[in-house]
Amino acid sequence: MPGKESPAIAVYYEHDHWFRPLFAELERRGLPYTRLHAREHNYSLDEPVEYSLLFNRMSPSAYLRGQTGAIFYTLHFLDHMERRGVRVVNGSRAYRIEISKAAQLSLLRHLGHPVPRTRVIHDPCHAPAAASEIGFPLVVKPNVGGSGAGIRRFDRPEDLAEAAFTDALEVGPDRTALVQELIPAEGGAITRVEVLGGKFLYAIRIYPPGDVFNLCPADVCRTTDGAELIREACPADAPDHGLVVEACRPPQEVIAAVERIMGAAGIEVGGVEYITDARDGTIYFYDINALSNFVADAPRVVGFDPVARLVDYLEQEAGR
Repeated sequence: MPGKESPAIAVYYEHDHWFRPLFAELERRGLPYTRLHAREHNYSLDEPVEYSLLFNRMSPSAYLRGQTGAIFYTLHFLDHMERRGVRVVNGSRAYRIEISKAAQLSLLRHLGHPVPRTRVIHDPCHAPAAASEIGFPLVVKPNVGGSGAGIRRFDRPEDLAEAAFTDALEVGPDRTALVQELIPAEGGAITRVEVLGGKFLYAIRIYPPGDVFNLCPADVCRTTDGAELIREACPADAPDHGLVVEACRPPQEVIAAVERIMGAAGIEVGGVEYITDARDGTIYFYDINALSNFVADAPRVVGFDPVARLVDYLEQEAGR
């Protein structure tokens, strides 16, 4: 293992663009680190470990980029590193929650939080029967998600039935999906609360246009006053999803709830999304993210650079 005077950090990742700001900050500080790209990665049970800390940045949406096997391989790798005594940030417990929306909702219910009415299915043909208990409008989501992957809205039973029986529903790599009520959002917005070290970092309110379900903060294009944002973590040809954002401060009880949720999930760096029901003001938590891409142009939006604080945290934890 590296000496305490020069702790080494390993970043395990799959997406080629999302972590450029992180790598740039590590290099700016001259911190020793190594990149472990999931696509080429393999490991021996006996090889020495050359880093003090492993930072897991594996994306559950990797199956959209031809890396389905790497999603489940990652669990084996994280388990092995933890057994070797490596300090893992967002380790196996966090990743198991990350790759299962069903597990996320189960955890939220266990902690006593309202969640949208949901039925979990393992066959698209089960969707119409599940929908008859949920009601319309609703969404069907792959259990393994990320970046809004495969989410579809349905307003009519006949449209859902047609999709279900023509193999047009996305059930993802584990062949599991969620049939979930669509909560009408107060003000048309969702709120995402980010944590670092399990503690509140910042919150943003995102206004998605229409039925856009890709709410990746790095994809946000402009502020509510129309200012264009620099999307450093996106590919140069990334589409403009029309996402609009503003900083916000949730009620203290919401912040405390998010910190409890992340603690229970074992997530040190990530975000929780919630929606306020326009009908009665109920707050519904519905998504837990261990892979958090900070909001685009964060200093303009939230007033500071969260990547710098993240590297502070990684450096501190690597040196313990």
